[in-house]
Amino acid sequence: MIEQIVLNGRKIEYELLYKRVKNINLRIRSDKTVSVSASKRVSKKQIEDFLQEKAEFIEKALQNFEKKAQKPKIQYFSEQEICGVITGMCEKVYPYFAKQGIPYPKITFRKMVSRWGSCHPQKKVLTFNTNLMYAPKDCILYVVLHEFTHFLQANHSPQFYAELEKVCPDWKNSRKKLKEIHLR
Repeated sequence: MIEQIVLNGRKIEYELLYKRVKNINLRIRSDKTVSVSASKRVSKKQIEDFLQEKAEFIEKALQNFEKKAQKPKIQYFSEQEICGVITGMCEKVYPYFAKQGIPYPKITFRKMVSRWGSCHPQKKVLTFNTNLMYAPKDCILYVVLHEFTHFLQANHSPQFYAELEKVCPDWKNSRKKLKEIHLR
């Protein structure tokens, strides 16, 4: 059900979902919708008090999404070109990983909403987001190296980042640039 509340003088609509959850959960999506899930035992007053406590956070998140939506997307490649660019980068970086005993993975592509890539070490598959067509080449290379590094460290531990640092010393800057690209 859609509810309304005034937070810091701004009328906010939010979707209220009753679920089997322990806590009151708040989600602010990139399309600027606000969603709250809570147990049926939680009163409407408790939910509204919770939202009042989170008013500053909600306002800041909505402003960030509004700013991102206003930035024009720069498209560097077509959807067909991006697959070729990524495949070429995979072939270029693979010799480093081959020396470490990593077999060449199957490379797949699909549109994703919240990730730039994924690695399935057991299946030997790397999947890349076709939305990388909106990213500059240095950022795409970072994503390729990041996913290949998961064959060496299948998590995001300090060891993973130490391995990534060896092949992509400027990874932090590339990751920062990627966070500025609005996917939806």
